[in-house]
Amino acid sequence: MKDLSKESMDQTIEETQAGNLDEDTVQAADDLEVADAIFEEETSANAGEKQEKATKSLFKNSKSKELAAKDQKIEELNDRLMRSMAEFDNFRKRTEKEKSTMYDMGIKSMIEKLLPIVDNFERGLGTITDKEKESAFAQGIELIYRQLITALDEIGLKPIDAVGKEFDPNLHNAVMHGEDENLGENTVSDEFQKGYMYRDMVVRHSMVKVVN
Repeated sequence: MKDLSKESMDQTIEETQAGNLDEDTVQAADDLEVADAIFEEETSANAGEKQEKATKSLFKNSKSKELAAKDQKIEELNDRLMRSMAEFDNFRKRTEKEKSTMYDMGIKSMIEKLLPIVDNFERGLGTITDKEKESAFAQGIELIYRQLITALDEIGLKPIDAVGKEFDPNLHNAVMHGEDENLGENTVSDEFQKGYMYRDMVVRHSMVKVVN
């Protein structure tokens, strides 16, 4: 079979159309035309494949960037959520502490107003003779006093120990000083007014006499 170039093939086709070539030459021209068509088809297919790969690669890169952006946004939102939760927890604890402090201050203020009543009950009961203690009136006053002391004890009010204790300026208010060989130095010998504490707060200091 004869070898034909592109130009010779075109010439061959023209000659064939003119009826001047032999059959082998005509067949070679046909084969070359078919081969050229196949080559063009394959080239077009390769180009399409490359274009498809490029498109897929571009789509993949775009998808990766989109996912990375979404992950970053999720991380930012999660960080903001954690910060908000921490701030809310601190706010809740601070609010609870403030409420507790306000409650304690309210109770303390109420107790301060009730203590003079307790003092008057104790002074009145202290003046009752042994004979009068058997009367219904005296027993009724005693019962009311006990109920009041019990109620104050249940909310957390406690009397401050004073007599026989070492003087403590945080608990005791020294209004008198004296001498007593039976007591050690800086010891409370007498209590003139009872002091009280509500939980860890001093509601009223004990008014005392201290031995030097």
